Amino acid sequence: MSASPSVDRWIVLKFGGTSVSRRHRWDTIGKLAKKRADETGARVLVVVSALSGVTNELTALADGAADSRERVAALEQRHREFLAELELDAEAVLGKRLAALRGLLDDPRAATRTLDWQAEVLGQGELLSSTIGAAYLRASGLDIGWADARDWLDALPPQPNQSEWSRRLSVSCQWQSDAAWKARFDAQPTRMLITQGFISRHGDGGTAILGRGGSDTSAAYFGALLGASRVEIWTDVPGMFSANPREVPDARLLTRLDYYEAQEIATTGAKVLHPRSIKPCRDAGVAMAILDTERPDLPGTRIDGTAEPVPGVKAISRRNGIVLVSMEGIGMWQQVGFLADVFNLFKKHGLSVDLIGSAETNVTVSLDPSENLVNTDVLSALSADLSEICRVKIIVPCAAITLVGRGMRSLLHKLSDVWATFGKERVHMISQSSNDLNLTFVIDESDADGLLPILHAELIDSGAMPVGEGEVFGPRWREITGSVRPRPLPWWRGERAHLLRLAEAGTPRYVYHLPTVRERARSLLAIPAIDQRYYAIKANSHPAILEALVQEGFGLECVSHGELRRVFDTLPELSPRRVLFTPSFAPKAEYEAGFALGVTVTLDNVEALRHWPEVFRNKQIWLRIDLGHGDGHHEKVNTGGKQSKFGLSAARVDEFVDAARALGITITGLHAHLGSGVETSQHWRLMFDELAGFARRIGTVEIIDIGGGLPIPYSAEDEPFDLERWGAGLAEVRAVHPAFRLAIEPGRFLVAESGVLLAGATQVIEKDGIHRVGLDAGMNTLIRPALYDAWHDIENLSRLDDSALGPFDVVGPICESSDVFGKRRQLPVATAPGDVMLVADAGAYGYSMASTYNQRELPREDVIDAPAR
Repeated sequence: MSASPSVDRWIVLKFGGTSVSRRHRWDTIGKLAKKRADETGARVLVVVSALSGVTNELTALADGAADSRERVAALEQRHREFLAELELDAEAVLGKRLAALRGLLDDPRAATRTLDWQAEVLGQGELLSSTIGAAYLRASGLDIGWADARDWLDALPPQPNQSEWSRRLSVSCQWQSDAAWKARFDAQPTRMLITQGFISRHGDGGTAILGRGGSDTSAAYFGALLGASRVEIWTDVPGMFSANPREVPDARLLTRLDYYEAQEIATTGAKVLHPRSIKPCRDAGVAMAILDTERPDLPGTRIDGTAEPVPGVKAISRRNGIVLVSMEGIGMWQQVGFLADVFNLFKKHGLSVDLIGSAETNVTVSLDPSENLVNTDVLSALSADLSEICRVKIIVPCAAITLVGRGMRSLLHKLSDVWATFGKERVHMISQSSNDLNLTFVIDESDADGLLPILHAELIDSGAMPVGEGEVFGPRWREITGSVRPRPLPWWRGERAHLLRLAEAGTPRYVYHLPTVRERARSLLAIPAIDQRYYAIKANSHPAILEALVQEGFGLECVSHGELRRVFDTLPELSPRRVLFTPSFAPKAEYEAGFALGVTVTLDNVEALRHWPEVFRNKQIWLRIDLGHGDGHHEKVNTGGKQSKFGLSAARVDEFVDAARALGITITGLHAHLGSGVETSQHWRLMFDELAGFARRIGTVEIIDIGGGLPIPYSAEDEPFDLERWGAGLAEVRAVHPAFRLAIEPGRFLVAESGVLLAGATQVIEKDGIHRVGLDAGMNTLIRPALYDAWHDIENLSRLDDSALGPFDVVGPICESSDVFGKRRQLPVATAPGDVMLVADAGAYGYSMASTYNQRELPREDVIDAPAR
C-alpha cells in the first residue's frame, strides 16, 4: 500500500539479537508482523537489536581494542555472509553502512575515544541489522519501510549528578508525545515499519545510547509515544518464569502479571526484559507481552494494568556478585544525620544502594554490580572514607535470593520451610520491600548454589506460590521443552462405574485396586541391585494388600506389636524371617514379643541395652543409625538429623558397638530411613555409601537397609519417580561395596496410588465469594492434608465429564479449622449435594491413620481385584 491506512493504532514488535541472526528467524518476523497487521488492522513497528554478539565486538572497538581493524573486518565478513544466506546483494544493501563502520576507525575522535565517538561505534550494529531486515522483508513481498530511531527518540537533558558517561552511553528518552509528533510518525507511507533499538538522538545532534537492554526500552518508548495497543518483546524464551528455568527445570511460565510485579521480577534477576522498559508502558497504559520467536504459539507473558491481583509468590530469583557494606559503631545510635553522612559518601563515589538493613548500632547496605561500577579501587576509597565515622566491613561475593509477589507480609506464615532452609545457610541480611512486593535474603554466593530448586519446590508445597491459578501460572519449563515423563492415567478412571456402585452402599469409603499394588511391587522386583524388599505396613495394613505383596515376594516391616499381630493373624504361615520389626521408643514388652516371634529386631539407642540387657543378650539385631541429615516432602516426615527422634546418633555408633559386644549381641544389619517423599534419586545411593563405612567398622554386618520414602506423583503435574535412574545408582554403589546385601522397605510407593477415598458431597455453599464443597469425610478419615499440607487430587466422580469448572474449597465435617482437603480446586460448577467425590492416591496413610474424632465412624474399606498376571 502506498498511502497511510485509516487506522492510527500501532503494535510494536521488538526482536533481540538471537531473533535476527538467522534467515528462518527473519521469515518468522515477517510472518508475525503481517499476521499482527492483518488480525488487528493496526500498523506494525518492528524494533530490532544487532545480530547476536555484534554489540560485544563493537564494545571492544569502543574500548580501544588493539586489533580494531581485524575486528571490523570480521564484522564486515559476518554481515556479508549473512546477506549471502539471505540471497541479497551485500554491496547494494550494506555498502554504505559498512563503509561508515570502517570510517569510524579513521575518525579524528577515535584516537581519544571520545564518548560521542563511542556512541557512534556502539550504534552501528542496530543500523546494520535493521537495514538487512528491511531489505529482506521487502524482497519477501512485505510493504515495509525503514526509519532511523534517532529521528524519533530524543535523549532527555542531563540530570543533576549524572556522569558524563551516562549522559551519552546510558540515556533515558522522552516518551510523552504531542499531537504533532504522532501525526508526523503516522505519516509514514508504509503499513509496516522497521527501526532500531538501543540508539537515540543526543541533544547535540549526535548519537546517544540507551545502555544494555536498550532495545527493550526503545520498544517501550515507541509504544508509549504512539499510544500503541501493545508492545511485544520477542526473544528466545517464552516469557518470564517463576525462576530461571535453566536452574529450575520445574519453573512455571508466568502468563499474566501486572506492571509492578513484572518490574520487581525484572529488577531482581529476570534477564528476559529490561526493568527500564516497563515504566513507560505502565504510565502510558500500554500492554506488554513477552513471546518466543521459535515457539510463537505459546501464550508468553502478558503484562498490563488490568490483571486481577492474585496474592502469592510469583517468582524467585538469584543475583550474584552482590557486595555488602556493613557499617557499625556505638556512636551512630540516635545520632542525628548519621545516615545522611553515610549516604553522602556513597554518592561521592557514584554508588547507588540497593538494599538497606539497620539496627541500633549497625547499618548494612548492598550494592548490585549490575547497577553500580563496583571495583576494588572504588570500594577501597569508600571504606577509607567510611572508616572515619564507623567500623566498616566489606562482604563479598554474596548472592541475593528474592521472592517476588503480591502481599508478601500476609504470606510470612506460609514460608516456614523457606525460613528453615535459609536457617541452614549463612544469612547476612533480610530485606522486605516497603511496597510489599518482595522479600530478599542475602547469603554467601557459594551457599546459593543448588538452592533455588529447593526453595521453588518449598514455595509450591507450602501454597505460598499458587501455581493452581491458571490465569497467572502456565506450563513448566520441562513441559515446554518436552522433557517431562508423563504420569500414567489413573486406574480409577476405568473403574468409574464400579466405584459409583460401591459408593451407593455408603460413604466415606476407601477402595483399593490390587492390580496397581502388584504392578508397583513388580517394578521394584525388576531392580536387580536390591536383595531384600520389605513393605512398611504402617502405610496400609489391609489383609488383601499384605497377602498380595507377600505373594509377590515382599517381606513385611512392622513398627509395633499390634502390627506384628496383624501380620501373623493375616498370614499365620509366614516365616518370621520375612518380618522386620523397627520400633521407636517402644516399651520393653514389645522388644520381648518381637524376639519371641522370631522376627528381625532393629534397635536405635544404647540406653535400651543398658536398661534391659537381658532382653537383648546374645541376640542378633539390626542397628538403625541417624546419619545426621534428613529429607522429605514436609518437615514432619523428615526422620533424620538432630531434631529427629529416630536413629542412633552417628557419633555414638562406637559406644553402641562396645555395649553390644559386652552382651554377646551380633549386629547383622544396618538401617537408616531419613525421610518420606524424597525426590532426589541420589539420596539412597549416598545413604548406602555412608552406612557401608559404618558396616566395615562393625565387622559383622551382612545387609544394609536404606529405608523407603520413594515418592509418588500426587498431582497431575508431578512426574513418576525415575526408578531406572534410581536402580542404576544403586547398582553403581553396590559395585563399590560388594560385601553387603541391600534391602529397602517402601510403603507409600507400593500402595498410595492403589487407593481412593470416596466421599459424598453434603453441602455446597458460598461465603464472601468463596465456594465450598462439604464432604461426609473429614480429617478423621484422611488426615494427611491437615497434618502435612499434603496434596491429593480431588474429582467429582458423578460429574467427571463436566467441562464448566470453577474454584472450590473442599472441606469436611470435623470441628477444626484444619479440616480442609484442598483449596481453590477446580470442580464442576454444577457440583451439588449427593455427588460422589473422589480423593485420589489415598491408599497410603489413609485408613491406617483414621480416627473416630468427633465420634465420627471409621470409613469403610473395599478391594477391587483382578487375576494376578
